[in-house]
Amino acid sequence: MSSRKRRLFLSSSSSLVLLSAMLGLASAQTQSVPESPAPAAPAPSAPAPTETPSQAPEQAAPEAVPPGAMPLPPITVTTPATPPAPRRPPTVTAAQPAGSAPAPGPRRTAAPSAPAPNVTSPTQTFDRQRDNIFAPLGTAPTTLSREAIEALPQGTNTPVDKVLLQLPGVTQDTAASGGLHVRNEHANVSYRINGILLPDGIGAFGQFPLPAQYGLRTSGIVDIKTAAFTNSGQIGVYGGSRETINTNAQYGGKTGSTEYFFTGRYLQNILGIENTTPLINAIHDRTQQDRSFAYVSTIVDPTTRLSFIGGMANNRFQIPNTPGILPSFTAFGLSSFDSSRVNENQKDSYKFGVVALQKTVNDVDLQLAYFTRSSMVEFTPDPIADLMFNGVATKVYRGSVVNGIQGDSAFQLNEAHTLRAGMFASAEKTTVSGVSQLLPIDSTTGAQILPDVPFPAIDTSVLLGWLGGVYLQDEWRLTNRLTLNTGARFDQMWQYQNANQLSPRVSLTYKPLDTTTFHAGFARTFTPPVQVIAAPTNTALFTGCPAPLPPTCTTIQAPRVPPPYGAFLPERANVYDIGVMQKVLPGLELGVDVYLKTARALIDDGQFGAALVLNGFNYDKAQNTGVELKAVYTEGNFRAYANWAWANQRATNIITNQYLFGPDELAYIRNNWIYTDHSQVWTGSGGISYLWNGTRFTSDVIYGSGLRSGDFNTDHNAPYAQVNAGMSHEFDIPGWKPVTLRFDVVNVFDVSYALRDGTGIGVFARQFGPRRGYYFGLAQKFG
Repeated sequence: MSSRKRRLFLSSSSSLVLLSAMLGLASAQTQSVPESPAPAAPAPSAPAPTETPSQAPEQAAPEAVPPGAMPLPPITVTTPATPPAPRRPPTVTAAQPAGSAPAPGPRRTAAPSAPAPNVTSPTQTFDRQRDNIFAPLGTAPTTLSREAIEALPQGTNTPVDKVLLQLPGVTQDTAASGGLHVRNEHANVSYRINGILLPDGIGAFGQFPLPAQYGLRTSGIVDIKTAAFTNSGQIGVYGGSRETINTNAQYGGKTGSTEYFFTGRYLQNILGIENTTPLINAIHDRTQQDRSFAYVSTIVDPTTRLSFIGGMANNRFQIPNTPGILPSFTAFGLSSFDSSRVNENQKDSYKFGVVALQKTVNDVDLQLAYFTRSSMVEFTPDPIADLMFNGVATKVYRGSVVNGIQGDSAFQLNEAHTLRAGMFASAEKTTVSGVSQLLPIDSTTGAQILPDVPFPAIDTSVLLGWLGGVYLQDEWRLTNRLTLNTGARFDQMWQYQNANQLSPRVSLTYKPLDTTTFHAGFARTFTPPVQVIAAPTNTALFTGCPAPLPPTCTTIQAPRVPPPYGAFLPERANVYDIGVMQKVLPGLELGVDVYLKTARALIDDGQFGAALVLNGFNYDKAQNTGVELKAVYTEGNFRAYANWAWANQRATNIITNQYLFGPDELAYIRNNWIYTDHSQVWTGSGGISYLWNGTRFTSDVIYGSGLRSGDFNTDHNAPYAQVNAGMSHEFDIPGWKPVTLRFDVVNVFDVSYALRDGTGIGVFARQFGPRRGYYFGLAQKFG
């Protein structure tokens, strides 16, 4: 399809779905009853997430590397548990029990019999209307408020991925593999800010039966809502072990009808990436990271809000070394090199901006957003050491620029039906480049060919790719206790491969009692590969050598299996989910969830070289099954929670990018179902928090039975448990704004454990969890 036709398809989708359908319905309907918005919970003083039930609000986050993320606004993590219960009549004001799915009443109803005691601000009205557009139907979202995050060990200094490790079914992995996996899925998480989708980054970063509005990355949806606006701010410093220094500042306020929030953070330490040894301190692992975020919104008129969201991150990492390794090759006459002195480095950056227009027309809520994102990662090898240890030294560059639009809408058709529709379209230009220096090797003997001088090979791929999608869904409140959500979405990709799919989705929520919520759902999903990972490799560059080297000359990078090699494909899957949430006693809630996924062309990736960048491939068939148990208890100032999950993901027959593997691996996987390298059978987490006389004591734990290891992933790494603890106190000093002091311990029992032992499919190096660390923090409020 030509570029002109693609643009025509994308623009017509936007107009058809958002303008013709929704606005047409809105103008046709008349209001015979005076408008009065359904009562909404008042917004919290910090960030204002909606109250949802599946996890304790005080969920703690793990440990891990000393913090490196910007101060966190509240995080709403949408996971596939219970679909929303039927909407309540407006006379019902009792709050949902913690843990049950949300069940808001219809947005347009008759006036209540008594006036509402709380006055809703224009900002709260717009927030409620936006939440109506992005209602997580068919799911049970887990909400963490800012107060909950501040109560964790390390508080708001905790990186987002470490917060997510405390949720059910989330497995810890290394930075090279994305840091985490949701229900054993690889690189399939979407991030939203105020409902607006952020494009994929360069690092790899559909499993749940999400409604039709969610597409492409569907293992989990992390929806971050910006902080409140109180004309105040905070500056802080946090540091300790591993030479950690973490400074941060933030400020938010309101001027007239304009609200704003800004935050920035700078971090440096000597544990930027997981240690390759079990030692307390890594060798050559320094990092410098700076991050910033801004949000500005203004109310144009009573039915229109304009918002801007922007952020950036710049990170530099040394690649950690492993001492005691002997060179495998000679280079430039050198035969020995101290492996602890290798100097590999990597840097990455991520910048994004979003402009969103939110509009309400009668019973239609609309949001149209334009977004742009640029990101890059660059790996610089040690030109001598990499040749001597690996036989190749490759400078890797991956860059991406994305521009796109996203439109979403919700229409209250009547008391029983709410229609939602939307579209998404993006254009992405990617540049993938590898500049290699290669040592010549004899293909018949495997011996190095002298002289030991490398020759260059340059492999570059540039592509302008397109993604587009539209969806339509209906929330049907069959009764006050039974809700059916049906819908479908159509997605089209024009990248290295052209493909599309129509994906039906359906979910049912039944709430027989106010304390019990059952849910069941099905979703067909379509997941395109990340474009930079899908870039093809010119393997012919590595199979031969330039003259005057002999015809038998080859390189260490030459494929071990002959072509043809299948092109990277989108993943297609069916996902089934069923579960129940039960409030057993006041303050105690239990839940269980069971899921099954069957997939074709399952997307996986691995680190097949020294650079912390990933190469992708597809398994022909895959199955993913699991059970999740969760418990939450809240009583006054005490909160506790526990999660336990069993999961099993197996796949067979690698059908794309076979050059990444050896013939023995391909033959075994073709004839057997194997565990994927990122799968873990048992995963657990838990935490407690108690506020006593103004001092908060908190602790959390993560447990893993071990990621896969060994030939063909037949083994697994040793089980581990890591406990973290912290305490904090806010002091009110006369004449000063409040000052908060905190002390945290990461890995209290100093457990040494391996996340990866260097074996397994797509695993390049050993990587260990953090050793015990002590951290102190001081934060001063102002304004």
